[in-house]
Amino acid sequence: MAAVVAQSHHIFGLRAGVRNNLLFYDEQTVIYPCGNNCVRYNIDQKWQKFIPGMEKSHSMQALAISANRRYLAVAEHGEKGTITIYDLQHEQSRKRKVLTGGEVPVQEFVCMAFSPDSKYLLGQAGGPEWTLFYWVWEKHKVMATVRTTSTGPIHQVSFNPQDNTQICVSGNGVFKLFRYAEGALKQSNSVKLETQNILSHAWMSEERVIAGTETGRLLVLESGDLRWEMSVTSTAPTQEAERHTEKRKLEDAPSVPDSLPRVTAIAAYSKGFACSAGPGTVCLFEKTEEKDNYRKTREIKIPPDPCRNEPSQAEQQEITTLCISPSEETLATSTDQGQLYYITLSSAEMSKGEQAQFEFLSHSFHSSNITGLSICMRKPLIATCSLDHSVRIWNFETNALELYKEFQEESYSVALHPSGLFILVGFSDKIRLMNLLIDDIRTFKEFTVRGCRECAFSHGGHVFAAVNGNVIHIYSTTTFDNILNLKGHNGKVRSIAWSADDSRLVSCGMDGAVYEWNTLSGKRESESVLKSCSYTGVALSPDNKTIFAVGSDCTLKEIQDCQACPDKMSDVLCILREVVSDDVTYTTIAMTRSGRAIFTGTAFGTVRAIKYPLPMQKDWAEYQAHCAPITKMVVTFDDQYLLTVSEDGCLLIWKIIDKEGRGLKRDKEMTYAEEILITKSDLEEKNQIMLELKTRVEELKMENEYQLRLKDMNYSEKIKDLTEKFIHQMESLKTENQVLKTEKEKQELVNQEALSEVMEKHSKEQQDLESTNNQKLLLEYEKHQELQMKSQQMQERYEEKLRQLEDSKVQALEEITQFYEAKMQEKILTLGQCQDESRQQVREFEEIKKQMEEDGDRELQDIRVKYERKLREERETNMRLKGETGVMKKKFSSLQREIDDRNLEIEKLKAEQQKLQAVIKSLEKDILGLKREIQERDETLQHKEKHICDLKKKNQELEKFKFVLDYKINELKKKIEPRENEIKEMKEQIQEMEGELEQFHKKNTQLELTIAELKLKLKATDKEMHKEMQRPVKDLFPQVKDVEALVRRFKTDLHNCVGFIQEPKKLKESIRQLYDRYVQQSDVVEIVGVDADIQREYSRQREHLEKNVASLKRKLAKDTEVHRADNVKIMKENVSLIKEINDLRKELRVVRAQVHDYESQVGLNKKNNKSTTDIKTSTSAGTMRRLNFEEEAERIIQLQRLEIQRLRQELQGHSQTLPPPTPLASTKLPALTT
Repeated sequence: MAAVVAQSHHIFGLRAGVRNNLLFYDEQTVIYPCGNNCVRYNIDQKWQKFIPGMEKSHSMQALAISANRRYLAVAEHGEKGTITIYDLQHEQSRKRKVLTGGEVPVQEFVCMAFSPDSKYLLGQAGGPEWTLFYWVWEKHKVMATVRTTSTGPIHQVSFNPQDNTQICVSGNGVFKLFRYAEGALKQSNSVKLETQNILSHAWMSEERVIAGTETGRLLVLESGDLRWEMSVTSTAPTQEAERHTEKRKLEDAPSVPDSLPRVTAIAAYSKGFACSAGPGTVCLFEKTEEKDNYRKTREIKIPPDPCRNEPSQAEQQEITTLCISPSEETLATSTDQGQLYYITLSSAEMSKGEQAQFEFLSHSFHSSNITGLSICMRKPLIATCSLDHSVRIWNFETNALELYKEFQEESYSVALHPSGLFILVGFSDKIRLMNLLIDDIRTFKEFTVRGCRECAFSHGGHVFAAVNGNVIHIYSTTTFDNILNLKGHNGKVRSIAWSADDSRLVSCGMDGAVYEWNTLSGKRESESVLKSCSYTGVALSPDNKTIFAVGSDCTLKEIQDCQACPDKMSDVLCILREVVSDDVTYTTIAMTRSGRAIFTGTAFGTVRAIKYPLPMQKDWAEYQAHCAPITKMVVTFDDQYLLTVSEDGCLLIWKIIDKEGRGLKRDKEMTYAEEILITKSDLEEKNQIMLELKTRVEELKMENEYQLRLKDMNYSEKIKDLTEKFIHQMESLKTENQVLKTEKEKQELVNQEALSEVMEKHSKEQQDLESTNNQKLLLEYEKHQELQMKSQQMQERYEEKLRQLEDSKVQALEEITQFYEAKMQEKILTLGQCQDESRQQVREFEEIKKQMEEDGDRELQDIRVKYERKLREERETNMRLKGETGVMKKKFSSLQREIDDRNLEIEKLKAEQQKLQAVIKSLEKDILGLKREIQERDETLQHKEKHICDLKKKNQELEKFKFVLDYKINELKKKIEPRENEIKEMKEQIQEMEGELEQFHKKNTQLELTIAELKLKLKATDKEMHKEMQRPVKDLFPQVKDVEALVRRFKTDLHNCVGFIQEPKKLKESIRQLYDRYVQQSDVVEIVGVDADIQREYSRQREHLEKNVASLKRKLAKDTEVHRADNVKIMKENVSLIKEINDLRKELRVVRAQVHDYESQVGLNKKNNKSTTDIKTSTSAGTMRRLNFEEEAERIIQLQRLEIQRLRQELQGHSQTLPPPTPLASTKLPALTT
């Protein structure tokens, strides 16, 4: 394993093509798919936890969460369709089960659902079979399977929330209810909805289901039968009769309704349900008391995005998933463009008058392939660009989106300046260099480079490289000039990398070439060409000696300079080592700044960490990252994070740690800058707005105070009126109270008289009743005594009978107990026998059961074989019918689309018309208000203008005084500037003279060598001539001709050599060839003996000249140091002069302020006169100081001029005293040795 480990830290993005791709785990945590992971994201604390997908998984298809929020099911599409169930309560979300179709071949599962008790799981397989699986997932057992449709597609499956055995399936022309009974799923409804494409449904109760269609209709079904339907845009459901008439019309002539908001998602909650209602819109429906119907209460919309090229495009996103938090406080949604939004339902209900709008759940994500990735050195920023026309700036420390903007063209590449203040983006038509402002990305320079797929700033930021096809352009960041054009690639350049010192640039391309360029000269220093491989990524080691490249041949190559190979040229790069990737194509590569590890991205979306030096065997750590090929990969400058982007539109931040879980050691702590850019106009606008707001606040304060005073006055008057009213009412109530008291006394007297009469009557009646009751009581007492006597006699009789019965009962009990004890013993014996028999019967039953199961399995296999044959025949017939129906469907869908487009255009125009009318009304109101404000402000302006006129008169006098001072300052500046220019010119002359000296020295040495070699050759030819002259004349004629021919050839070769005099290397090689061609070994031996003395003389004179040159160089260095010291003194004196000028300016400002203060006191004339005299004296003293400074400055400048003249004279003297380096004519160079 690699010594360095990459751990998932944070991810930005969403996989939009996954069914049910947003789920609530708890009140603060949501789960959604991103890359090849499922992310658990806490909305409040902003942390993320990752659930990695399966290895070799092509794509995620669907998600489902159990009712108890403990288990998560993930459907993935690999070699075959699988469903993986994770336990979310475990810290690492460990894998519990992996479900497949078993013997049934399943390529993918399109949707899933857990049962209410979380024990069962539904899985809907994809086409062409469209098989529904019913699992007991903990036991990995398939309870039942059923084919839900023959045409497809199926959009959703679900369980009845109160019943595990009832299932609902909806899709295109499909709405079926199944019930699990006797080991099979049987359809329980008979409603036919072939003309409706049902996109979603939700259970509202045990019997009621609401379904949403592609045409914007909501269907309410109870017990499998259609009760009523309504449009999402309307507020009340249609009646039964209307529904039947519509149904007949649809059956007679199928046509598309006028409104086309697709109901793609429905979520039920206690008050009702939420459903999507067209692009960017969610409607809330609540129950009504009448007939258990539903009424639309609220519309929630996705707000327009101001950072987009067209802000209204955000409102056109289609909502794919809706989910409600467990406590029903939050509604969250995902869209087809990979964005997440949410809203608190309480705020949506409270904002009755305003339009409720969603907010971003985390940040705005990329919705298409990410093509560019870049980081900077001074800030923790990440820049990405995508085919969705947007450029986004992320912060990897705060894990937040700092800034983003959408453009009209597609962006292919991006590069951040090392300072983090500028960004370079390659668009389809040109490259743009832009400023990163506080709230905007603003263009300030454009370069005409089309379709730039790669661009990069140098580490110093002074230049940048941009790729245009097979040419690399290098531009200056300061002057914006095209410095170099690097040409050499035959195919498109796919990746470039700068060296640490910016002196070299490495590029790789589709032509299989890796080139190393010198960025100063523009020449190609070295190359490595392998035509069998198309390179896609390149990286440099920290020491800039090793190049790492990846490409289409599934290997990682380590490339170095071939200095160790004697048989190869020095400008060829050698492939030292290749690491094979097991048939996985590497797409990009990055190396840590410490050089400990290499990271590679693959075409499958995985990341591999390989330790460095590269191992001989296959040794790496592989991590699940993305679901599409990784396009770019970068390691941050502090080696703490690895950044990867992919074609799936996700940005993944990895934490780089060692095996012990600690971060990598840093060479030095990175301190990031906090400064930002803002334009002057923006700052002035904001300051102006602040001032206007402050004035507005003050005006409002005054208005509020005035209104409060008016209210106090009104309230005090009202209180006075109310107190007077209450006093009058109190007096009237007192008089009424006295009248009522007199009436009360009269009524009391009347009541007392009536009471006395009633009491007398009552006493008489009471006496009569007592007399009658006494007589009745006596009669009743006599009857009571008689009855008591009878009761005593009856008691005596019954006591005797009870005694007799007790005796008989005791005897009977004894007999019965004896009888039943005997029976008990008999029954115990029979029980033992029965138990033995039952055991034998259980054994027999188990044997019979086993035999029955075996027979049943055999019969099932026979039946399966029969039905499979029948299925094959039916499939063949279905395939024929599908071809015919497919043609008809295409025609029907094309007509539907045309009608849908026209209806959408009509709705858009109507909405725009309403908006414009509302805007016109609001603008008219604003105009009236502004006219009133203008009238009020005109009055205030007149008063202020009078005051300004007075102030202008005072300013004119001060400006005259300022003009005099400015004139003197300008004269001083004019004297200083020409002297500085003269110093610069002298420096440039000195540098030019030094360059010319070096060139002369080089030319002299080259000429000396050539002259010496030619003299040696002349001497050799003279000797040969003397020898041949001594021979007879007849023999000499042919030899003379040969010599003349040889001399002619030598002259032509010598003439060719002289052509290379400006190129030392080629000159040396041509002279060596001449020597080998014309000089013989015997001549060389003689020349060596003769020329020993000459060589000594040459070396002695050469040493003498070298000593002279060294002494002259020392003198020159001393003179330059003296000159530099003088320049430093002059600069310091200039700095002091500038400081004094700044101090004078400050004094001027103080004087002006004092003048303004003195003149503002109009009433105090005497004091004003005195103050003006004081100011004049102070200004005269200031002018005297400035005159002294001017004299000193002139004196210093004269001294500097004298010093410059002296230095010029010394330089001229040195150049005259230098002797010309002339070689001796008699000297001979030694023979060349190969």
